[in-house]
Amino acid sequence: MKVKCALCDKIEELPDDSPLAKRLRNRPIHTYLCKACYDRITERTIERLETGKYRVPHRLRNTNEDW
Repeated sequence: MKVKCALCDKIEELPDDSPLAKRLRNRPIHTYLCKACYDRITERTIERLETGKYRVPHRLRNTNEDW
């Protein structure tokens, strides 16, 4: 299955029987990110978290802390 990165438009090939390929086929709302873009986003998110100014969106917070 050919997939295209949502950020850099790089085209890659995924095995048809992989779980990621199945997820992309069955749920078109899911987007594919190549390894380079995924790693870049991860690194920058970690940098923002370390500054102390970045707030995690409400839906990602642990709801047990509110109780």
